[in-house]
Amino acid sequence: MTTHRHEVRVYYQDTDAGGIVYHAQYLAFAERARSEALRSLGIPHVEMVRQFGVMLVVQQLNLTYLRPARLDEVIGIETGIIAASGARVTLRQEFWRDSLSLAVLEISLGCARIADGRAARMPELWRTRLREVLVA
Repeated sequence: MTTHRHEVRVYYQDTDAGGIVYHAQYLAFAERARSEALRSLGIPHVEMVRQFGVMLVVQQLNLTYLRPARLDEVIGIETGIIAASGARVTLRQEFWRDSLSLAVLEISLGCARIADGRAARMPELWRTRLREVLVA
């Protein structure tokens, strides 16, 4: 499987007083990259919400920072699916600047009903597409 790649430029609003990307901003960058990865697979999150009344919610994450990203740099975020079950998907997202790894995020998302927040099975099309692109 190939990973999906999304690029973001670091703006002033993304940084702390020293011009380094604020740690929580990596989560926002990762969210955008995940949304684009799903869209590229033909399974945008918004369609899951509209058609089935379910959404993916964060259950667990682990973010390891390796190097700082700085103001005005372009960061690449590679997203790969490492597991997909009936109600959960786990992804690995790596942040890069040129050939330098900046951070690694592993995140598990669970499928939940919008109406009451309870766990739900992921729609079949989403499960199938996610399983088709599992990273070895």
